[in-house]
Amino acid sequence: MAPKTAMGSEPQGSQIRPDFERIALLLQGGGALGSYQGGVYQALAEADLHPHWVAGISIGAINAALIAGNAPQRRVERLRTFWETVTEGPFGVHYLVPREIKNDQVHQLVNQSRAMGALLWGAPGFFKPRIPPPIFLPTSSIGDLGFYDVSPLKTLLGQLVDFDRVNSGEMRLSVGATHVKSGNGVTFDTLRCPIGPEHIMASGSLPPGFPATEIDGEFYWDGGVVSNTPLQWVLDASPRQDTLAFQIDLWSARGELPRDMVEVDTRLKDIRYSSRTRLGTDQFRRMQKLRRATAKLLAQMPEELRNTPEGQLLAGEADEKVYNIIQMIYRTRVYEGASKDYEFSRRTMEEHWAAGYRDMTRTLAYPEVLERPQSPDGVFTFDLKRQPGE
Repeated sequence: MAPKTAMGSEPQGSQIRPDFERIALLLQGGGALGSYQGGVYQALAEADLHPHWVAGISIGAINAALIAGNAPQRRVERLRTFWETVTEGPFGVHYLVPREIKNDQVHQLVNQSRAMGALLWGAPGFFKPRIPPPIFLPTSSIGDLGFYDVSPLKTLLGQLVDFDRVNSGEMRLSVGATHVKSGNGVTFDTLRCPIGPEHIMASGSLPPGFPATEIDGEFYWDGGVVSNTPLQWVLDASPRQDTLAFQIDLWSARGELPRDMVEVDTRLKDIRYSSRTRLGTDQFRRMQKLRRATAKLLAQMPEELRNTPEGQLLAGEADEKVYNIIQMIYRTRVYEGASKDYEFSRRTMEEHWAAGYRDMTRTLAYPEVLERPQSPDGVFTFDLKRQPGE
């Protein structure tokens, strides 16, 4: 059966409480685009859809920590505080531009100037340039090999995230990083180890801008170097549970042909960091269909067959759980360009936040999003598409 999408159904509004054992919120990496995820979470919180498990990579890990590390009634506030802090502007001054910019070329010029400001002066509470740059100095530690100093982020995380709460078991938190020596992806998970500021920073240590982060004598780079989405962590989790998963992506694999060199760079970033969710969910759908068929066959087998090594092997894979995978992808505006992931202006942050809030509100208006799937494979996928003219 083909995946069901928003196209062809009408939003009717729904107050149905989701009948799932687990709600998961999955946050992709994407730098300054991450404020979109803040708007998404605000809409979820207003709908009283609080996740049991939040997982993130890079900026998604920071947003995930802000959610897991605060009481439900303070999470949106802390997300807003973080994003307002890092978009304060150089020297605490906002750019004085018209409230609304209707010309895309003018808007692009404004965005590019703010992105240049971030390159030159950093983002308050997040990162600041190393002076002089490490390229001109000898160094004995990979932890110094980055054009920016991220110590302000450690301080800000300490102010906004209660890591005792993070590790209390109230909500599961997972963040991804890349082990520099082996080149393998690594997942830090509160089910397996305590998570502190260093794990969140490791997840966002994207070279060459940010240096590797040391944890227990090992060094880690940004998780997006290997994989920029945590979806597979949830799909492969054991024991399996009925799952409502909201995957919030910041890069779109699909796009138009580039028309100039700037658009070539933009398109390359989109492809490189997009999650390939459709491919992953198609493969998962096929696997779940086999698992559910195996469970039905095992129920009809004689006990002596079920107790054989082969029967026990099949029993370990049998599964009758159901999964709703709700994917949301930020749709880049024409004027954003290749610097969209480091354009830390208050104006753009508010645009991204509003887009995330609007998209999640529209998504939750479709009742099937919160209903258990009835398909033979037990998997429902939903991909909100913008309507023409939006």
